[in-house]
Amino acid sequence: MTDDNPTCPDLWELDNGDIAVIGRDLTTEYASRLPEDVSIGEDERLVVLPRRMLIAAKEDIPHE
Repeated sequence: MTDDNPTCPDLWELDNGDIAVIGRDLTTEYASRLPEDVSIGEDERLVVLPRRMLIAAKEDIPHE
């Protein structure tokens, strides 16, 4: 799910079935605005994907 731009966001399924994501790292910018019941672990980053990208990928995402 990408285009010819080498810096565009991307997501794909790994061999083990997990989903890998490349997006903008906005952890610092959003950390103070997270809902009270949401936290970011020491080994995690908040990654933002454009809405249109996820909608375009919807038909390729398995339902099971």
